[in-house]
Amino acid sequence: MTRPIDLLRQGKKEELWQMCCGFIDLSLEQFMSVQKRLLLEQIKLLKNCELGRKMMRSAMPETVEEFREQVPLTTYGDYLPELAEKREDLLPTKVAKWVRTSGHTGEYDVKWIPVSQEFLDEYEKVATGVFLFTSCDGRGDTSKAKEHLKVLYTVGPPEYGSGLAVQLTQKAINYDLLPSNSDEITSFRELIQAGFKEALYSGLDGFGGLSSVLVAVGEQLQQQSGKIKIISLLSHPNALFRVAKGLIKSKLARRSMLPKDLWSIKFIGGGGADCAIFGKRVKELWGRYPLEAYGGSEGGMCATQTWDYEGMTFVPSLNFFEFIPEREWFKWQLDHSYQPKTVLLDEVEAGKVYEIVITNFHGGIMTRYRPGDLIKISSVRNEKLNIDIPQMIFHSRADDLIDITGFGHLTERIIWEAIEGAGIPYADWTARKEVKDGKPILHLYLEPKNDFIASEQAVATAIYDELIKLDSVYHYNIYGAYGDPETVLGLKPVEVSFLPQGAFIRYITERQAAGAALGHLKPSHINPSETVLSLLGVPKVEVEAVPTTEAERTAV
Repeated sequence: MTRPIDLLRQGKKEELWQMCCGFIDLSLEQFMSVQKRLLLEQIKLLKNCELGRKMMRSAMPETVEEFREQVPLTTYGDYLPELAEKREDLLPTKVAKWVRTSGHTGEYDVKWIPVSQEFLDEYEKVATGVFLFTSCDGRGDTSKAKEHLKVLYTVGPPEYGSGLAVQLTQKAINYDLLPSNSDEITSFRELIQAGFKEALYSGLDGFGGLSSVLVAVGEQLQQQSGKIKIISLLSHPNALFRVAKGLIKSKLARRSMLPKDLWSIKFIGGGGADCAIFGKRVKELWGRYPLEAYGGSEGGMCATQTWDYEGMTFVPSLNFFEFIPEREWFKWQLDHSYQPKTVLLDEVEAGKVYEIVITNFHGGIMTRYRPGDLIKISSVRNEKLNIDIPQMIFHSRADDLIDITGFGHLTERIIWEAIEGAGIPYADWTARKEVKDGKPILHLYLEPKNDFIASEQAVATAIYDELIKLDSVYHYNIYGAYGDPETVLGLKPVEVSFLPQGAFIRYITERQAAGAALGHLKPSHINPSETVLSLLGVPKVEVEAVPTTEAERTAV
């Protein structure tokens, strides 16, 4: 089998592009043909294994239509206890690797996902394609693809989805991860510090990770740039030259030294709700925008931006895609026994929000599986680049919505953008719907930093004003059916409480001491539980009940 690294070493760059990025040239009809062919192959595998038959409720579909009609939608709980016990004898194919992601505290702390070798082989091509998109300047450009690029390790270990993507891309391109002794370092903070120290000597070509992390690291380097002792670099000519060059660049620009003064970054990969929020700041610090991709441990890579850094294009070869329209999703929210109807990719509409549903190809087990994400179709095709496949953006977690009467559906992204737009320096935040004087409010718990001085009321007003502005961008219906919430409800429906310095660090420390998994160390930004708020030092407060009638829900 020819792998991306073989084509790279043979200098067959055009074939490399076609192997890994050629899917963007498919027509929508061709895309759907690939999807349906691979699904029919997958159905045969599911019929021949015990867990597959269990997921299909003993149905024996012969067509795509029968599969969608007869097989129920699933969540991770449907795969228990088999996946938790790693029962490989019940799966469609031999397991090459088990990948993990965060579970639900109190139910299952870890989700274990089996991955076949055939899936990994295809995923390697897709991951390589994402790398090529991060570094190219146009269709077919593979000029920056070469072995031994210096790449900073900024994601989780290979047993996590992000780490697996890095591992597969490393195999495909054969780049050098920094620090070179990463296996010996257990602390993420120490890993980053060691990686940047090594990058001063050897250089740095690129990296990937959450944009908020890339911003935090870049700002730390900016703050420390004035503390670099030139004399300590005299024995390292490469590092000395790099720092001296960076200092000159920053002096000419009349500002402190930034990471982009030290390195000429060729590629940055990003992901998560914060990518759109922090993308501009990443570019300011590092000199390049992060390219966003969407995926997870349960399905690998599902969609990716290309070189225009606009909407993400779906990948046809790893999962079969279905989409639950927002109205169907709300019906299910009201009655969990309701089976939402789905549409296919050639039926989605621009501007509409959907919950995504995936079925693994290549012997995976996730069948009509709901990862819990809402996506928005930004356009039915990319006219600028002539990509005939619907484009998506990540909207929110399906359970990361805050509904406030007359205030629309607030997502993590919208709240985060409002905080950033208000210009408030903060360490971290969490928010949820609460009740004050019998009226629903958005309560934001925020830990300020850098000795920030302002009243909680002033910060709440600033964030509320930003939410008003963002309504013109996202049209999330801030005024709702009841008019201006400040007039109708008698208050601005935003309240801010400052958390003490170090609240989030202490939370993480306590979770580590309790043996929590990596994905459970940080509290969720949206809808934190009483336990989480208690650990952050917040006294118990009244929480507004979820609307129980369709009229109430559609009103918000």
